[in-house]
Amino acid sequence: MSYQVLARKWRPRSFETLVGQDHVVRALSHALQTQRLHHAYLFTGTRGVGKTTISRILAKSLNCETGITAAPCGQCTACLEIDAGRFTDYVEMDAASNRGVDDMASLLEKAAYAPARGRYKVYMIDEVHMLTGHAFNAMLKTLEEPPEHMKFILATTDPQKIPVTVLSRCLQFNLKQMPQTHIVDHLTRLLQAEEVPFEPHALRHIAKGANGSMRDALSLLDQAIAHGAGKVEEEGVRDMLGTVGEDHLYELLDALRAQDIAALLAVADGMETRSLSFDSALQEFAVLLHRVALAQFAPQAIADPLERERLQPYAEAFDPEFLQLAYQIVTHSREELAIAPDEYTGFTMALLRLHAFRPETPGAGGGNRAAGGGGGQARGLPAASRPAAATPAVQAAAFAPAAPVMAVPIAAPASAAPVAPVDARPVTSVPEPERAAPAALPPQDEPPAYEAEQPPLAAYANEPGMSAGYVEPASAAREAPAPVATPAMDDVTDWHELIHRMRLGGMVRELAQNCELLRMSDSAMQLRLAPEHRHLAAMAINSQKLQEAVTQHFGRPVRVNIEIGAVQSETLAQRNDADKRQRHAEAVASLEADPFVQELIERFDATLIEASVKPLQGAAP
Repeated sequence: MSYQVLARKWRPRSFETLVGQDHVVRALSHALQTQRLHHAYLFTGTRGVGKTTISRILAKSLNCETGITAAPCGQCTACLEIDAGRFTDYVEMDAASNRGVDDMASLLEKAAYAPARGRYKVYMIDEVHMLTGHAFNAMLKTLEEPPEHMKFILATTDPQKIPVTVLSRCLQFNLKQMPQTHIVDHLTRLLQAEEVPFEPHALRHIAKGANGSMRDALSLLDQAIAHGAGKVEEEGVRDMLGTVGEDHLYELLDALRAQDIAALLAVADGMETRSLSFDSALQEFAVLLHRVALAQFAPQAIADPLERERLQPYAEAFDPEFLQLAYQIVTHSREELAIAPDEYTGFTMALLRLHAFRPETPGAGGGNRAAGGGGGQARGLPAASRPAAATPAVQAAAFAPAAPVMAVPIAAPASAAPVAPVDARPVTSVPEPERAAPAALPPQDEPPAYEAEQPPLAAYANEPGMSAGYVEPASAAREAPAPVATPAMDDVTDWHELIHRMRLGGMVRELAQNCELLRMSDSAMQLRLAPEHRHLAAMAINSQKLQEAVTQHFGRPVRVNIEIGAVQSETLAQRNDADKRQRHAEAVASLEADPFVQELIERFDATLIEASVKPLQGAAP
């Protein structure tokens, strides 16, 4: 007897053996037990989640010789013939190859006749969304009021393409993707029954590769058995799938924690030697970073205690802010992999970015920020330019909902007098013993002199509308000469135009585009950043470079303060998104009005996929 693939051999033949669709099984079982049977059912879901399987089980439940039941016997003639695909009153029609109105008319002509052998005629139309508009119209009347002996079962992977007139006539059941744990458990039982040796970790790789499809998992398992010569081993499955093992991913975390750039590149070289997929590596590394973040904020969400224990050291070693930034770097690097010179270059550049944005002193799960900068310090900044270390209370306040102010000092440009570096901490948070006392009291009309070790605090308590709680370095303001032929701050009324004139780039431009301008003065600028973009200001280097650009543009020391809060006006990023959407809408409208496109839609029942439309570069909004 010829070999039968596992996906067919182990197809569930009853509701009890169906895996992962309990909500559908419960509803159908209750309907069968109470005899409240609808005339049309619609099953939606991705490939390999059980749409056809449930249709066959439902057909057996309706036609089993023991009666209408939620537990068909599986032994009578009707059950056996439905499983074998030979039952005359159960018809499976593929709408992808029989999509026209003539095909539908031929099918519906037979609906008027009574069943030849069974209790009900059951018509199962697979991939029903592929039917033409005329075919849908032809079936509407019969679908709404079919004969008593007629049941329709529709299945689709794309319910959005089904007309609402059809949807309203069906009971719709959305089948879920299979959880990885369910796939692993099912494959374990199957391999034990098949008496095939296997390694449990190998099944986890197969479950990940299946992407929620049980049929894909069984197909991969068939391939793994052949690849391993009758055995399913983790190393062989990894080589077959081209996936990256957890050992490589944890080596990346270890090297990142130790700030060992040589170890990071060694992992990349080892992966290239084994011809592993760098795209899969970035995908799996993003998943691992997500798991580490979960271990920080919601460890109870990690069900496996061994995994939780393994992740805990990394949760303590990395700052939460850095993990969010690292996740963003990895996901964006995966998108850029296609345009990189080669995958190895794109992957190693992602590792270099992670190393470059790693805080100089790692925090302990966010609790060591006073010593390590809380993920806000970037390596490579001069000592005089780095913000002073803040206490955990101040760091926590930086992301509080009360719209705190984050101030980043910079050195003055060469054209202006030097300005003493300033401390980023509010005065109220500095303990009294830590304040530097002057060597001698100056005259009352002179400002106090500060020691170099304790730079003064810059803020704008004396300026109209600015945040209180800071002391302005009056000595620096007094000594700075008036700039010559520089733009006046009061002349700037359009923050969006100012961003363009400063020619910002990268993350600094992203930060500026998502801020709104609140207030300006000759020496200060107050911006507000929405909470969902606070990560852009979490890295001090971004705010530092923005302040440098503003200072260089106006030719005088200008302090930039960024507070977190709901923006009230339109940001440049929002304006750009609106312009992009408008250009896209106009491009779609232009295509829809094109006579050639209209002819294609009318003649071939084509559909314009709006998401694939790209406006021409430089098109007017």
